[in-house]
Amino acid sequence: MKNQTFFANNALLASGWCSKVRVEVCDGVISTITVNGDKQATDIELEVLLPGMPNLHSHAFQRGMAGLAERRGASADSFWTWREVMYRFLQVLTPDDLRIIASMAYIEMLESGFTRVGEFHYLHHAIAGQQYQNPAEMSLQLLTAAEQTGLNMTLLPVFYAHAGFGGLAPEAGQARFIHNIDSYQTLLSELRPIVAAQQGAVLGMAPHSLRAVTAAELNALLPLNDGPLHIHIAEQQKEVDACIQWSGMRPVQWLAEHVSLDARWCLVHATHVSEQEIVAMQQANLVAGLCPITEANLGDGIFPLPEFIANGGCYGVGSDSNVCIDAIEELRLLEYGQRLARQSRNVATTQANSATGDSLWLAAVEGGAQALGVPAGLAVGAAADMVSLTNRHQAAPLFATDNLLNNLIFCAANNLIDNVWVNGKLVVEHGQHPLREQLQTQFARTLTRILRQ
Repeated sequence: MKNQTFFANNALLASGWCSKVRVEVCDGVISTITVNGDKQATDIELEVLLPGMPNLHSHAFQRGMAGLAERRGASADSFWTWREVMYRFLQVLTPDDLRIIASMAYIEMLESGFTRVGEFHYLHHAIAGQQYQNPAEMSLQLLTAAEQTGLNMTLLPVFYAHAGFGGLAPEAGQARFIHNIDSYQTLLSELRPIVAAQQGAVLGMAPHSLRAVTAAELNALLPLNDGPLHIHIAEQQKEVDACIQWSGMRPVQWLAEHVSLDARWCLVHATHVSEQEIVAMQQANLVAGLCPITEANLGDGIFPLPEFIANGGCYGVGSDSNVCIDAIEELRLLEYGQRLARQSRNVATTQANSATGDSLWLAAVEGGAQALGVPAGLAVGAAADMVSLTNRHQAAPLFATDNLLNNLIFCAANNLIDNVWVNGKLVVEHGQHPLREQLQTQFARTLTRILRQ
């Protein structure tokens, strides 16, 4: 890839807004950043430049079932009844189906400002649970979708072995997920060279949850890979109660006492945590992986954000079930959920007179990058994953940098997103991905066939 230079009249760096920022990119990586620089004739000139947003938690296949669980059942609905709909949906998905659905999801991510996805991937096997001839078949479909759409990928193959705490035998609906340590190790071995060959790709691991992994299996997994480590934890109160009944401890408490938590870990959801568990998370310098749209959709609850960030807790956001893919809406709902729960305002910032929109964007970029195993933001050595904004639809006062992200996040000004670059390559131009129309047609045909079965 040739060298590129960008000149932004305003850019959001880790230190905050800066003017006349010149960004030099070499082979898709930021090599130099100059503040108060001079524009050169060959520079790509932009009004506003933001770091792309990492999406730290996605189940791509669930984009295909968006809306299918929005019918009331015979009794009160919950995450657990939603899960039964999910199990039924995935029973018919082929590798081609997964690639098409994931491609549509990844296009929507890019258009909303996400530039890297953490794919928490557990749909490993064929419909009856048997392994494909290539045990990495479904992972390859996701990697192909990311490469073709231009989205950076942190692949998090999931180890899933049990249906409940204490090593309960898996249920029939979980047959496509199940691994033992040997088969999982084989999967990692197949994936390593493939991930290493794909620009920007990172390989991590994901023990699904304490429900799905025993203590012995968890300890056997940890030495198998040195990348990011993600786990679902404490998402639902029912899960917390079951963990206490099984072990006498809450989920995060149990995890902190049985493994060495550190900055490689991302605890996804962690909705129901105690004060002591918050402290343990902060001390480990790990990332809380928050998915506000999905957590609201499933009725999970609200993470205690103010207590967590008060002492430097790090968080990022993810689209999880992909019922609605929108980086801006994730940040908006994160703040609004806190306001509703606490009857307060501007909860996600801790500094007086600071813009809440700026705080949300920068925190989610930093935390998301850490969780996905890459350098964060507009910085030397980081991938040139960038988003430009346009003021062609906005009055000039609303486009002032001291209020720009407040306007973007809280005033539903999604049409400000203009161009998106990943590894320095333009993948969204004037708000639209070049493959959108083609993929929309394939996506519609695929869902029509699936839902007729």
